[in-house]
Amino acid sequence: MCYICMTDIHAIQPMMYRLGKYKKSDPMSVLVCENYPILLVMSRFGIPLGFGDKTIEEVCRDNGVDVDTFLSITNCLLDEDHAEAGNAIFSIEAMMQYLHNSHDYFLQFKLPAIRRRLLDAIDCGQKDVSFAILCFFDEYAAEVQKHMLYEEQTVYPYVTALLRKEPLPKGYSIDIFSRQHDQVEAKLGELKNILIKYYPAESSNELNSVLFDIFTCEEDLASHNYIENTLFVPAVKKLEEEGARGL
Repeated sequence: MCYICMTDIHAIQPMMYRLGKYKKSDPMSVLVCENYPILLVMSRFGIPLGFGDKTIEEVCRDNGVDVDTFLSITNCLLDEDHAEAGNAIFSIEAMMQYLHNSHDYFLQFKLPAIRRRLLDAIDCGQKDVSFAILCFFDEYAAEVQKHMLYEEQTVYPYVTALLRKEPLPKGYSIDIFSRQHDQVEAKLGELKNILIKYYPAESSNELNSVLFDIFTCEEDLASHNYIENTLFVPAVKKLEEEGARGL
């Protein structure tokens, strides 16, 4: 595996909580109980529950997960002032697998689930507003899919070739991805405004619940982008620099 140690990385504000930096010797159960959003990180690494009092290192080893990568992502998300982000050590291969699994989560599970709940929550009798809500959501989901398919079909093959020292496409670099790396979660703001300001639901339970899901999905996507911007892209730039020096 190719491991990267990053220095002097500056990043955007992350989602989640800051309750101290976690180590390999800390119990995984303590990490999860103190920071429940880490359940999403665990699922993307394929780490199941039922690990008892085992440490983070033991749980990762039992599940074939690179512990340095798991902790780099976890501590990066939990470190609001970025004090330790520059010292992250991780496997780029494991990072790409984590990001790939995140894409599957959003495209195959989370976004379809929100759409189904939207259909259940909105009143089809209010045709104009209901139609606008579904249109906004479908346009947003299409943008997310386009963004993530670009990463799967262009960015990850490029990074894999870089790691293997194979021929690279002319004129391409990770900077192109960085410039195109819009905050895809931004369009959800329009949908939230329609629901909050203009949709007069008779029963608020279902609609408020799906709106809560939209808020958490937006935050989760922001965290996904944060990991890419803070850890993945700088690591690939460092690989590019090392490859250029080796020519």
